[in-house]
Amino acid sequence: MKSTITSKFQTTIPKDVRERLKLSVHDAVDWKIEEGKVVVYPVRKDFLQYRNLVKVGAGDIRADIEQARASRVERHR
Repeated sequence: MKSTITSKFQTTIPKDVRERLKLSVHDAVDWKIEEGKVVVYPVRKDFLQYRNLVKVGAGDIRADIEQARASRVERHR
């Protein structure tokens, strides 16, 4: 398989590669150089890796606002 690099250094991923990697519009690929060769990996969005990182339940909005303000003040000192 072969593709051409345009004047803007863009290229088209051949259809066979897109299908085998199950790529679609707005997917991302990761380019790496390994032993003098360029290797392209699909970037997989593993949503389960974020499990239990988002706090749920009742919160204290006033405390959150005060914490954000204090943080902002510290950044601008």
